[in-house]
Amino acid sequence: MSRLDVNRSGEIEVFVRAVELGGFSAAARAFHMTPSAVSKLVARLESRLGVRLINRSTRKLELTAEGASFLERGRQILEDLNTAEREAAAGAEPQGQLRINSNVPFGIHYLLPLLPGFLALYPKIKVDVALTDRVVDLIEERADIAIRTGPLRESRLIARKLGDSRMIIVAAPDYLAKHGTPEHLVDLERHNQLGFCFTRHIEGWPFSDEHGGSTTMPLTGNALVSDGEALRQLVLSGLGLARLSSFHITRDIEAGRLVPLLENYNPGDIETMYAVYVGQGGHLPARVRALLDYLAEKVRFP
Repeated sequence: MSRLDVNRSGEIEVFVRAVELGGFSAAARAFHMTPSAVSKLVARLESRLGVRLINRSTRKLELTAEGASFLERGRQILEDLNTAEREAAAGAEPQGQLRINSNVPFGIHYLLPLLPGFLALYPKIKVDVALTDRVVDLIEERADIAIRTGPLRESRLIARKLGDSRMIIVAAPDYLAKHGTPEHLVDLERHNQLGFCFTRHIEGWPFSDEHGGSTTMPLTGNALVSDGEALRQLVLSGLGLARLSSFHITRDIEAGRLVPLLENYNPGDIETMYAVYVGQGGHLPARVRALLDYLAEKVRFP
């Protein structure tokens, strides 16, 4: 088999991704392949090189000494290829598939409404959008950009701040007409407090108390949901109270669909929104940079 018949960069990329993701199954999902196909590809790479790169076990992949050395060189090879392609296309119009992962509220109220204008500017870009409040691994999901809120725990990610949004407790007028308006923290005991079911969410709502200190009130409601837009819909339906970002509900408040509550006890905490992406040696594909710049220009939180 001649070298022209071998996709060497593809083999290297699959090998590197399998090691980074910790297994053939994870790499198979990332490349839309079967685990057996990934295993055969790595085996073919080892056969061509004449060395074993990975000691396989049922639990994890362990690199041999040769494998660890090849991993380091392979990463550099892939980075050099990406750099060469980016430099060659630096003067070209942004194009190609752009994978975006966003939390649901930002996706519905900001990202999706902005996309028609973005795609009109860059007609050679095709977008692939996934909305979820679950924090995803950008490499495993092969996402170019993710929209996230709060502290960023992954050091490999580079963040571009989009804005800050204050947290507000709200309820629908119909709910308040039936159950009364809470004026003090003790009043919350007789109200239906709605919240989130994902594990990273804090338990309870923070408040400033009458004595200048801080306290957290546990949630006592009868419904938990997976994302902010679902929570907004429940509040609008009159089921109870919720604590949401102002960017998400300002229009509802202005239209009288929701009423801010207990503002005297609001601690003033802020939720920061970021567009994050994996660092690539200071270089970015033109399509990714185009969307980052567009969001930074267009997104304005109240």
